[in-house]
Amino acid sequence: MTDIKTELLAPAGDLEKLKIAVLYGADAVYIGGEAYGLRAKAKNFDINKMKEGIEFAHSHNVKVYVTANIYAHNNDFEGMAEYFKEIETIGADALIISDLGVFSVAKEAVPNMEIHISTQANNTNYKSALMWRNLGAKRIVVARELSIDEISEIRKSIPKDMDIEAFVHGAMCISYSGRCLLSNYLSGRDANKGECSHPCRWKYSLVEETRPGEYMPVVENERGTYIYNSKDLCMINHIPDLINAGIFSFKIEGRMKTPFYVGTVVKAYREAIDDYLKDPNLYSRKLAYYIEEVSKASHRDYTTAFYYGKPDGNQQVYTNNSYIREYDFIGMIEKDYDPDTGCAVVMQRNKFSVGDKIEVMPAKGTSWEMTVENMWNEDGVPIETAPHPQQILKVKFPKPVKKFDMLRKSLN
Repeated sequence: MTDIKTELLAPAGDLEKLKIAVLYGADAVYIGGEAYGLRAKAKNFDINKMKEGIEFAHSHNVKVYVTANIYAHNNDFEGMAEYFKEIETIGADALIISDLGVFSVAKEAVPNMEIHISTQANNTNYKSALMWRNLGAKRIVVARELSIDEISEIRKSIPKDMDIEAFVHGAMCISYSGRCLLSNYLSGRDANKGECSHPCRWKYSLVEETRPGEYMPVVENERGTYIYNSKDLCMINHIPDLINAGIFSFKIEGRMKTPFYVGTVVKAYREAIDDYLKDPNLYSRKLAYYIEEVSKASHRDYTTAFYYGKPDGNQQVYTNNSYIREYDFIGMIEKDYDPDTGCAVVMQRNKFSVGDKIEVMPAKGTSWEMTVENMWNEDGVPIETAPHPQQILKVKFPKPVKKFDMLRKSLN
């Protein structure tokens, strides 16, 4: 089965997350610059950090796609052509675009650059895919509202050299392909310009117009209701169906998620895809393990969304808007293991103490458990606990660890 070609595409909200995505197994990453993308609250990349990220990714044979998927207004076009030329010069592999006007600027400014059509363009059928292809697009990101069968039909109806990319994991948007006006209406922040305030996750009650101040729950439940709050997408146990439908690029959502989320989810999908391509029976035997691994990152309940039919009420979470969190991300290796001392430098991310049982999650290979027996602060003074955010520590490890390996601790 090794002749099957797939791409694992990971989110990278900043330079640290880009490096983690690359090291933990992504084939490509998608990033946002400081303009024209739909994640204005992410840290994003200025041109120098973008250049550094692209060079790091390319040194590991990983591609970098840059988002320019806003729906543009007239004043958004000022400087756009120059921006596209600059990111082509520093080596970006593709632009992700949804707006026809933005597309036209890119085709004129950087005619040799690959263009991918964002899910925001509502790619729900093969006719629109063919139209984009005729205009010069290399790839479509299909709408999240499509089933496996619909995607398969699109694959059969478009040229073989046009790629299909689809979301396989992460938060779902309540609005059609993410084209939402709710945030703009309720908070004045335009989701289609990258400033979504996520009102779909808010708690709502019903108010009758002649009884102001009397809040009645939409559902009779003392905790209220979260009527728009979708579960998270997870397709890690359906890799064969995704491949058989003709999906080339498996996209993970989460440019605003933590480095721990990126590393955990990317590594799990990397292993699942590789296992399936190596031996489908091996993949089948490990289904429970894959779910266990992705669930170690903070998440909502999981759903397969539209892939196997139209969602019903079971795809929503009505009682809260919180995440399921079973593990704490407690640290990351800052400097490689010193074999003479048996220690490595760690940057703390959440409190942990001597005596705690923790897991080491390496970028490559199997995670393993250990008990924290000794640690020291930056001054070399032995300490019992590490309570301060981003505290630099020296920790003793029973075997070698590497820079960017992560440490996690079960909360159960």
